[in-house]
Amino acid sequence: MASNLSPVYAYTVVYVKDVAKSVAFYAKAFGHQVRRLDDSRRWGELESGQTTIAFTPARQHETDDLTGEVQIPRSTHQRNPIEVCFDYSDVDAAYKRAVENGAEAVSAPEEKEWGQKVGYVRDIDGIVVRMGSHVR
Repeated sequence: MASNLSPVYAYTVVYVKDVAKSVAFYAKAFGHQVRRLDDSRRWGELESGQTTIAFTPARQHETDDLTGEVQIPRSTHQRNPIEVCFDYSDVDAAYKRAVENGAEAVSAPEEKEWGQKVGYVRDIDGIVVRMGSHVR
């Protein structure tokens, strides 16, 4: 019998410089549908299967005082402590679309020893995005 306290993974929040720009970028570069961008431009959401990808500003007073400041990497030799991962049936085409729409190429898709094709890009905030085929 499942407990009514069993959690459902609802969404991941990605802290970005400009919510509206990031929502538009992810929709165009990675093929997501925009679920919502509020009028304040301080919250945006994308449709992504059962889990929502949400965006909010890296600098905000509502949570900085409660949970601390978001740490932004200071160089390309550092990266955010999150990696966004998407599965695609055609990783090569998805990678090409992402790069053509502003993603920074990091590593072109290649077959991995565990049977997955994987490529990496960075989004407009420098966040690493892993683009891979579904692992069977």
